[in-house]
Amino acid sequence: MFAAYVTVTIFASLLNGSAAVVYLIGHEFPKAQLDMKRLPRSWAPVLGMLLAAGSFGLLGGFAVPMLGTLAAAGLVLYFIGALLAHLRVGSRTLVNWAGFLATAVAALAVNLVYNWS
Repeated sequence: MFAAYVTVTIFASLLNGSAAVVYLIGHEFPKAQLDMKRLPRSWAPVLGMLLAAGSFGLLGGFAVPMLGTLAAAGLVLYFIGALLAHLRVGSRTLVNWAGFLATAVAALAVNLVYNWS
């Protein structure tokens, strides 16, 4: 179980960390996504910081298990909010969202099983 916990947690951290970097450097993709969802572009750095906090929190969970659990739960909530933003404007392009959510749910699941069972 330890190998699954470490593998999934590191993968989720890298995935969300890379998304955070894309948001924080001002890349056009997040701006286009925000425009499509009719959200202000000023939210890009905030969303990037939330992703970065989740990414670092997952890694911090190796030292403080509760931190990892809370970070994974926060990422799940973040991506539920992203789904609501997609649905609000009628967007049905959810492949990327589904991958990110599945990774966050997997990180939460292995965290709960490994640290709290």
